[in-house]
Amino acid sequence: MTMASTELVDFLQLIDGELCPASSGRWIESINPATGVAWARIPQSDAVDVAAAVQAAANSFPAWWALPSLQRAAHLRAVADIIRVNGRELAEIETRDNGRVLNETLMGDIPACEQMFQFFAGSADKVHGDTVQVGPHSFNFTRREPYGVVAVIIPWNAPLSLMSSKVGAALAAGNTVVIKAAEQAACSVLRWASLLESAGLPRGVVNVVAGLGEVAGDALVCDSTIGRLTFTGSTETARIIQDRGSSLIRPLHFELGGKSANIVFADADLDAAGVGVSTAAIFTGGAGQTCVAGSRILVHESILDEMIGRITETASSVVLGDPTDLATTMGPIVSAEQLDRVRGFIENAPADGAELVLGGRSRADEIFPSDSSMASGYWVEPTLFRVPGNDLSICQQEIFGPVAVIMSFADDEEAVALANDTKYGLAAGVWTSDLKRGHRMIRDLQVGSVWVNAYRRIHWALPFGGFGNSGFGKDSGLESVLENTRIKTGWVDLS
Repeated sequence: MTMASTELVDFLQLIDGELCPASSGRWIESINPATGVAWARIPQSDAVDVAAAVQAAANSFPAWWALPSLQRAAHLRAVADIIRVNGRELAEIETRDNGRVLNETLMGDIPACEQMFQFFAGSADKVHGDTVQVGPHSFNFTRREPYGVVAVIIPWNAPLSLMSSKVGAALAAGNTVVIKAAEQAACSVLRWASLLESAGLPRGVVNVVAGLGEVAGDALVCDSTIGRLTFTGSTETARIIQDRGSSLIRPLHFELGGKSANIVFADADLDAAGVGVSTAAIFTGGAGQTCVAGSRILVHESILDEMIGRITETASSVVLGDPTDLATTMGPIVSAEQLDRVRGFIENAPADGAELVLGGRSRADEIFPSDSSMASGYWVEPTLFRVPGNDLSICQQEIFGPVAVIMSFADDEEAVALANDTKYGLAAGVWTSDLKRGHRMIRDLQVGSVWVNAYRRIHWALPFGGFGNSGFGKDSGLESVLENTRIKTGWVDLS
C-alpha cells in the first residue's frame, strides 16, 4: 500500500509472494461511495497477471499439499492472527471502499474472519477417507485429495468475510488459490494480501489479483489449470461464468442472489419481529446489499397494519451518514451504477401497483444538506412498498438495496406458497411462538437456510448456500472443506 502523487492510496496485487502493480501499469480508481470521490487505486490486472498468478499457485501446490495437515493448520492460525492484529485497519479500509458501516465491518466481520481461519485450521486434519468392507479378499478404501488450484471470485459487499470463508476452506483441504477481488471494492482484500508474508505463508499459496471482471475474471474462468472455481455474486454473472468455462470439465460452486421471504405470523413476538424484518434484514449497515436481504415481508392479514407501523417506527431510527462514524447505522449504495438500478425499481414500482409507505428518496442531495460531504454520494433511504400480490417486478427481481415489499397472507399454506413463489432459494425468516409451525416452515420452505425468530444469522461452522437460482454448493462448515476435495477409491487385492 503506497501513496500515489495524486494522494490516492495505491494497493498492489500479490503474485508468487511479490506485491506488484498490474503488468500493464494500468490502474482503476476506487470510489468512496459515501462521498462519490476517488480515494484509492487498484491494479487493473489482466490476462497476463492472471496467468502468472495461476502458475504461481500451481507451482506451490505440491509442497503445500505435502505439508502435514497440522502444519497447514498452523499457517491458517497465523493468518487468523494477522487479521486480529490488523483488524481495525482492515475494517476501516473496507468501510471506506464499499460503504458498509464500521459497526458491522469492525464489530462483526473482522472477528468472524479471524474465527473462520481458526475454524478451518481445526478442520485441516478432519479430512478423512473411509474403509469399505467389500469382501475378505480385498482391502477397499477412499481418500480425499485437493483439486490443485482453486479460483476464488468474490463480490464487493463483504470482501474480507467471503474471502475468508472460501480461502480458508480451500487451503485447509490442501489447495492453493487465486483470488479475483471485485473491482468495486478490492482494497481490503489487497491490503490483507500484503500482510501474508508476515504470517509466514509460503510463496504462491495465496495469490490475489484485481481488475475488471470481463478481463481478469474472464481470464481466470477460462484458465484450464484451475481445478475448481467458487464464485459469490449475481445469478447473471454465474451464467456468464458457466458459458465462458463450458469447454472445461470441472466443479463449480455458486453462492448467488436471493429474494428472501421474512414471514410474520399473528402469534409472533411483534417487538422482535419489527426489528427482525427491518434493520436486521433489509435496512442494514450495508444498505440491504446482501444476498440474504429479507426483501419480501409476508405478514398475517390480522396484523398487517400493526406491522407496517412497527416497521415505520424502527426505520425512523436508522441513521444515514459517514460509515466510519460508529453512530451511523446504514451506509450508501456501493456505486453509481448500482444506485441507478435501485432507483429504477423505486421509480417504476408505483406504476406496477405498489404503494409507497416508507422512504423512497434516492438522491443524496435530498437526504443530506448541500454542504455535507455525503451530498455527492450514492444514497437511498429505507424504502417500503405495500403490494397487492407477489407478481410485481419489485417482488420477483433482486434489487440489492434497502428496498422491501410487504404483503399479507391468510394462513400457513398461503405463506408457504408466497415464500416459494420465486426463482431464488437462498434463505427465509419465520416469526412465530409455535415451535411446531417453525419446524414445518423449515421443512416446507424451499431455501438453503431458514431462521426461526431470528434473521441473517450466519456462522462459520454452519454450511451456507442456496437452491435454484441462488446457486449450489456450500460456504462454511466442514462441508465446504470437503467440497474442496475429490474422492479417490483404492482397491488392494489380498488374494
